[in-house]
Amino acid sequence: MMQVICRIGLVAFLALVSVTGWAASAAAESRSTPERFEVSAVKAARPFLVDTLTAIQQGNVARAKEAFDAYDSAWNGIEVYVNIRSRALYQILELELQAKISKALDAPRPDMASLLSDAQMMLAKYDEAIDIVTKAPPLNPIYDELARLRIVRAHLREVNPALKAGNIAKARKSFEAFNDQWFDIEDFVRAQSLDAYVTIERGMLAVEDALLMTEKPNVEQVMTLVTTVMTPYNAIVSEVQKQARATRP
Repeated sequence: MMQVICRIGLVAFLALVSVTGWAASAAAESRSTPERFEVSAVKAARPFLVDTLTAIQQGNVARAKEAFDAYDSAWNGIEVYVNIRSRALYQILELELQAKISKALDAPRPDMASLLSDAQMMLAKYDEAIDIVTKAPPLNPIYDELARLRIVRAHLREVNPALKAGNIAKARKSFEAFNDQWFDIEDFVRAQSLDAYVTIERGMLAVEDALLMTEKPNVEQVMTLVTTVMTPYNAIVSEVQKQARATRP
């Protein structure tokens, strides 16, 4: 009788070990599976909203504006995902809350209580967007290519406004970030249009010489050169956006 009990106990123990091992293996596999680019890209903009909210709570309007500008650049890269997943949520984030917060931060004396409420609401709505994106099935891969183009372009979009504001350090930092990330998407751009690729490459070299290699850059000249890069780049973005819209999400 004792032997039977021992055998039953052994079988139960082995079964428990098997189930536990399977659960651990499944958990490990889940952890090792990389997030979809869409999910990680949308999540990457969230910390800038958190920084904005923190600065507002501290009463630091200048810091809040800086953080919100960084969010705006990050958002420009990934808004395509939110727009395709939920047009209503996109409109709340882009047209309502972002517009209100930007206007408030530019005011001479912002209403901090109202600003805090809007920032908290925006973060909550952004978390809703992350949840929707995370749970949704993957989009056509062309959307990822479009987002990559826009994410890289966001740095280039910062250059001329910084130059216009006289912030040469910011302009240089933004162009260097664009330059570094260009390598991630240049092959895709070349495949889309060799002419556009060559124009962008030549323009980037000219901007490097005029902005990065010169102690006191000629602002008007550099802004013109940046535009010669932005124009063909925007044309590629527009073309890929057409390709994305022609697919079924």
